[in-house]
Amino acid sequence: MSDEEKSDIQSPIGVFDSGVGGLTVVRALMERLPFENIIYFGDTARVPYGVKSVETICRFAIEITEFLLRSGVKILIVACNTMAAVAIDVISKLSSVPVLNVIEAGASAAVCATSKKYIGVIGTPATINSNAYARAIHGLDPTVRIYSQACALFVPLVEEGWLDHPVTRLTAMEYLKPVICREIDTMVLGCTHYPLLKPLLRELVGGDISLVDSAEAMAERAARTLEQMSLLNPRRTNPVYSFYVSDLPLRFQSIGERFLGRALPDVRVVRW
Repeated sequence: MSDEEKSDIQSPIGVFDSGVGGLTVVRALMERLPFENIIYFGDTARVPYGVKSVETICRFAIEITEFLLRSGVKILIVACNTMAAVAIDVISKLSSVPVLNVIEAGASAAVCATSKKYIGVIGTPATINSNAYARAIHGLDPTVRIYSQACALFVPLVEEGWLDHPVTRLTAMEYLKPVICREIDTMVLGCTHYPLLKPLLRELVGGDISLVDSAEAMAERAARTLEQMSLLNPRRTNPVYSFYVSDLPLRFQSIGERFLGRALPDVRVVRW
């Protein structure tokens, strides 16, 4: 194996999101692939993406993709559901490395998990309105019935740290009513913030409904892709984790440590 090939194998995984939510994907990657180096970019200056036009989101996606490619990543993971819903084609055409996204990973895991073929999907209004999960699920199994629910308040509640607050519990009960009444057996957590609510959601939906954590599904898909392409890092040393944002590094660090479940190293700011 040449030195260049070794360098490629040891290159980092690139993960990007519109803000802090994609750190749940990073956390799952750390647990599933403990020897892989990771570079994360959160576009904290321009979040939220859900209220922006497709053209604007695609422009942002191009800028971030080019930054991570210049950083020498061996694979790109689009952790932002909104970006995955509207800009994945643009990102894939630009990228010289494999591109994975949370929507395809979550859809695949949901189809594998359901036996009744009744799947619920919860996400931000932008993600739900895009029908991206429905298209991805039906692309794998057109016989599945899908019941979607936008949960606009979950993201601010999670970022506030109200993971088991009475307000969050009441909000979740209202959001989940029209989904769980459909006798679903699987529910996709279609936003990278939502895994932090998993204990509460599990309690509310009961044990008969499988919760598909898109972050965990993404980590599994990344592991399979790296293995299939012979890109797994063979070194068994402590990995290097790098975190970049476009603004507000201290706020990202304080909220991000809750998402990551560990202390964050220095967060660097990228200026376009």
